[in-house]
Amino acid sequence: MRVFEGFQRGVNLGGWLSQADETTKEHYDTFITESDIKAIAALGLDHVRLPVDYIMIESESGAALEEGYTYIDKAVEWTRNAGLNLLIDMHNTYGYSFDPLEKEASKEKFFFDKTLQERFYTMWDRISRAYGRYSDTVAFELLNEVVSPRVIREWNEIADHAVDVIRANAPKAYIVIGGVRYNNVTSVPHLNPPKDDYIVYNFHCYEPLIFTHQRAYWVDEMPDDIVVHYPQTAAAYQKLSGILHENLSDAITKVPGSVEGPELFETLFEPALKAAEVNNAPLYCGEYGVIDRAPAEDALRWLQDIHTVFEKYHIGRALWNYKEKDFGFTDSRLDPVREELARNL
Repeated sequence: MRVFEGFQRGVNLGGWLSQADETTKEHYDTFITESDIKAIAALGLDHVRLPVDYIMIESESGAALEEGYTYIDKAVEWTRNAGLNLLIDMHNTYGYSFDPLEKEASKEKFFFDKTLQERFYTMWDRISRAYGRYSDTVAFELLNEVVSPRVIREWNEIADHAVDVIRANAPKAYIVIGGVRYNNVTSVPHLNPPKDDYIVYNFHCYEPLIFTHQRAYWVDEMPDDIVVHYPQTAAAYQKLSGILHENLSDAITKVPGSVEGPELFETLFEPALKAAEVNNAPLYCGEYGVIDRAPAEDALRWLQDIHTVFEKYHIGRALWNYKEKDFGFTDSRLDPVREELARNL
């Protein structure tokens, strides 16, 4: 399996240009600054993943919004100056959002609507024309998370076409592609073979979700009083996860009940590792982390174990999240363990 060079140890900048709590100029100007990028570089990381919502860079009619692009420009400049690489992640697109809080939004329409798809391709044409010349440090992620497991074939076709669009402007830019069920690791084997040597297989890992998202208000059926510790056996997590929707608990059910600790992640990742090996594609985990409602010491143990497996198999990764969004690395809840955690990133 090839390695995603330059994107082995990173962190997400969620909450800045995507899923922002405030959509004001003051927020965009201050939430992330160059000093944050320098602080990330000082941690010894090699890249940042930059989630971007489509509303930052295009109007509802589809016209380009130059002001939004100026913030991506800054991210490119700051990361290059700091010696970091940058992954531009399209967190949503017009007509599609993974966000579970957007109850009325269809999770499937985009994958069958040619008009919405053409707008998606136009967006990626603009992005790749703007930043393709920085392919030595800038990579592209097509779409954050595909929710429905019923659109595997449709998503593969859309992704392949989007790759062609980007290649016209950025022949050697890395392009990161993930699968269905919220980019679950179990979906990696369903991705099409890479079209060229610059395609990266992507997944997110919040397993077991009942631990990493305990008491998360946005997760359907999640109790608001549950306390879950780590580590426990897969069987214990399987029992606890029975209250969650299949899309959110399916992965943990595929692990033998007796495993725990690093072996849990090694077992989870095995099919994805095999797919990446067969197709000679690098493997990357674009999001992983533990909610601030979990005990900090348990979060540290979870992160240490998953990092052990990332390192063993040279899986690139980006922690969710640098600050705030219920997962912040810089937030006060991690004060007791941050120094140790920083050594393990």
